[in-house]
Amino acid sequence: MIEQLLKESNALLKGHFLLTSGKHSEFYIEKIKIINNPKFVDKICSQMTDYLKDINCDIVVGPAYGGIVLAYEVAKKLEKKFLFTQRKEGKMTIRSGFEVKPYEKAIIIEDIITTGGSVKEVIDVLRGYLVDIQAISCVVDRSNRSVSFDYDFLPLLTLDIISYDEKECPLCSQGIPITKPGVSDKVLYSNQNFYEN
Repeated sequence: MIEQLLKESNALLKGHFLLTSGKHSEFYIEKIKIINNPKFVDKICSQMTDYLKDINCDIVVGPAYGGIVLAYEVAKKLEKKFLFTQRKEGKMTIRSGFEVKPYEKAIIIEDIITTGGSVKEVIDVLRGYLVDIQAISCVVDRSNRSVSFDYDFLPLLTLDIISYDEKECPLCSQGIPITKPGVSDKVLYSNQNFYEN
């Protein structure tokens, strides 16, 4: 079902992209094309809730910004507390105003996972509050199964998409202009749908 949503929303793009992780890729998932449509968010979060409904938890946590909407919707469907984390002066923290108690049980929700860096930062923050992490879920795992969190990891969809270090990127070698998604003056890229290949 998630694959169909990516197709319907034209969220999986082909080009030359600089990912948040610093790696380069020929494909990019434009999550905004899914998240800005409440119908798609509801479908995604309903499926996540089905995956997670038997897990005992008190809070659902999402890292800013991609995980916020999804974590909130899953928390609402599970009838649990919600909170989000954000970076403050480069360090991941729990947003001020949220109350976290030791030994509460948490589920972490992310949108797209490539290296798992943001989720690992969230894990470190929650451990600092003595929170008991029960599971991690995301819409798409594009890590090529290379990420391990030492907790149950329940992605809705796993895509094997290769990403490259800059020095090894064949797209750079070919001189293909790079796009940094989310930047207003970005290079125009092909909006060719992945599923047409």
